[in-house]
Amino acid sequence: MSMVLFASVVRVGDGLPLSASTDYEMEKELQETKRHLKGLSRKLNQFPDRCTLKSGPYNVNFTSSLGVGYLMVCTANYPNVLAFCFLDELQKEFIVTYDPKRISSAVRPYSFIEFDTFIQKTKQRYNNPRSLSTKINLADMQTEIKLRPPYQLSPDDLQAINGFSVHTPSKYKGIAPTQMLEPVCLPGVISCVLSVLCGGLNLLRGVHAIESVLQCYLFAYFSVWRNSKSFLAFALICLSNMYLYELRNVWQILFHVAVGAFMTLQIRLRQPLGKSPDYNV
Repeated sequence: MSMVLFASVVRVGDGLPLSASTDYEMEKELQETKRHLKGLSRKLNQFPDRCTLKSGPYNVNFTSSLGVGYLMVCTANYPNVLAFCFLDELQKEFIVTYDPKRISSAVRPYSFIEFDTFIQKTKQRYNNPRSLSTKINLADMQTEIKLRPPYQLSPDDLQAINGFSVHTPSKYKGIAPTQMLEPVCLPGVISCVLSVLCGGLNLLRGVHAIESVLQCYLFAYFSVWRNSKSFLAFALICLSNMYLYELRNVWQILFHVAVGAFMTLQIRLRQPLGKSPDYNV
């Protein structure tokens, strides 16, 4: 039978539980899933604002908005659109009921435990689909989920939350969150310094410097199609130096082109954590 089993409201900044539904389920797998939910609640600020985690025969779904997270456990066969309609309804009611200042100043767990009454009533409605036909607009939520599907958290994400070392990259479905790049090595530092130097020299001449700035940015931060962008920046460096052929001697041009090529190589080599050097983004 598909149904909502548990729901809670937490503060995103520190994971402080604000309210939760009371239940007496003693099933072992459900208790384990609820432990996963508690672990997630302490790390909501590290994830997108709408996610799903599969945990055995159950799903954990959560959304976050305005510093408050709304989480729920349901059976794996519970419709995704109903799950997020349920969370959306909790969110709207909680925002209307409680002042943001009171939420941010709360220091005790379950300071808004009286909200459990609304959670229980809403849970009963969502566990009886016939009562929902005139209460919610499924079409709107279906469209929203289709346009912006929830991120599918992987077991690796859960292991990382629970304190285990993970060496494989997380596999999010949909638009990936910001990725971390590999640590900077000595050649990377040298190439970055030389690129900044070239950019400064070009800026003093009142000519192109944007290519060097773009290369430094691509080296320091993850960006979609960063390899392609780095090759484009290098091509602009070459074209700009061809344009300045009469103002610079051959050694100056070779220096700028060589630094640009070296920086492009370092961008290519410095990939997101867990990716091989041939990973093209």
